Amino acid sequence: MAIPERLTDQELDELDELAQAATPGPWYVQGLDDANAMNLVAVSTVPDLGPTKRWPGFDHREIVAATLVQQPRYVDVADERWDENAFFIAAARNTVPLLVAEVRRLRRQLESLSAKADQELQ
Repeated sequence: MAIPERLTDQELDELDELAQAATPGPWYVQGLDDANAMNLVAVSTVPDLGPTKRWPGFDHREIVAATLVQQPRYVDVADERWDENAFFIAAARNTVPLLVAEVRRLRRQLESLSAKADQELQ
């Protein structure tokens, strides 16, 4: 696997802006399975409460994205990685702001250490 190029400061800013513009986190994965939403796998702003939270009891405004809607068949990715995709989407929402901040912190630390090393060489 090739090592990706370094993210530019502009790319970090864009990621940060995307995260700030999105629905606030944390996000969670919810499974809904009833006569109205057969095997629905969704990304939600609230944790999954298990089988007690079903239509019409769940609030559709809590759903950010769906990775599987089988009935009616609206969302159904060919590789059948519905759960994996939902967990990735939720993890990305929850982690991208932390990763951007960590990259920036490490870059500042590296710049500081480089400047210190330059001073010691002079």
